[in-house]
Amino acid sequence: MPEERVIQVTSGWGVLPVSLSMIGGGAVVFISALALNNTAIAFLLAPAAFLVALAGFVTLSGYFTLQPNEACVVSLFGPYLGTVKESGFYWVNPFTTRRKISLRSRNFEGTKLKVNDKTGNPIEIAAVTVWHVADAAKATFDVEDYDNYVRIQSETALRHLANSFAYDHGEVHEITLRSGMDEVSVALKSELQDRLTQAGVVVDEARLTHLAYAPEIAGVMLRRQQAEAIIAARQKIVHGAVSMVEMALKELDEKKIVTFDSHDKASLVSNLLIVLCSEAEAQPVINTGAKSV
Repeated sequence: MPEERVIQVTSGWGVLPVSLSMIGGGAVVFISALALNNTAIAFLLAPAAFLVALAGFVTLSGYFTLQPNEACVVSLFGPYLGTVKESGFYWVNPFTTRRKISLRSRNFEGTKLKVNDKTGNPIEIAAVTVWHVADAAKATFDVEDYDNYVRIQSETALRHLANSFAYDHGEVHEITLRSGMDEVSVALKSELQDRLTQAGVVVDEARLTHLAYAPEIAGVMLRRQQAEAIIAARQKIVHGAVSMVEMALKELDEKKIVTFDSHDKASLVSNLLIVLCSEAEAQPVINTGAKSV
C-alpha cells in the first residue's frame, strides 16, 4: 500500500511551444525534403523530419488539466510516481498512466435497511454520509472501486450500529437509537471512518435519516407506546393528587377549620382522590344527615 506523496510536474504552458515547434518544423522539413532533387539528402532528412513530427504528436498526450479540489495519480509502467493536487495545466511523460480523482465532498444517501435492533425487534433504518477522498493514492491502489466501497461499507456499518443499540426502551441511562440521535451519529461516523480509512476516505458527517419499527410490529409497538404514555400520565396525576390531599389535610388541621377522626379523614381522602383522579366530571353527594325511611 503506497503512501501518497505530492509531486510537482512541469507546467504545460512551457512545453506546449516545443510540441508545436516539433510538429510544425518536422512537417515543413519533411515536405521540403521531398521537394529536393537530391535523393540522398531527401532520404536522410525525410525520415528524421517525420520522426520529429511524430514525437511532437506523442508529446501532446502528456498534457492534462486539473480543476480545484481535483487530484491526478501518476504512475509509470506500474510503479506509483506521485500525486498532483494543485489545479492548473501540466505536462508529464506521455507514457505515464494518469487517473483523476475528485476531492470534493459527496453525499451518499443509503436505502432503507430492515434489520434487528439490540433487543431483536425488526426496524427500518437509513442514513446519509458526507465524505470526501483525502488520499488519492489509497483510493486508486488499495481498493478496486472506492465509490462502491463506500456504499457497501456504509450499509455494513449501519447494520452493525442498529444491532448495537435498542430502538427504544433500553436499560436505565442506556443510549437508544430514538433518544440518543447525537450519540448514535457520533458512533456511526466513528465506525465508518475506521472502515473507510483504507480507501483514503474521510467521513465529514453521518446521520440517520429514517428510523421506524418494521411494518409487521409497528401497530403493536404503537399500542405499547400509548399504554406507557397513559401509565406515565396516570402516575403523574396520582402523585399530584396525593400531594394536594396531603396539603388540604394539613391546611385544615393547622387552621382548625374542622376536626376529623380517622374515619372522616379516610372518607375525605377517598373522595378527594376520586375527584382529582377521575376522568369524568365528579358529581358531589351532600350528606344532610337525614335518615331514609
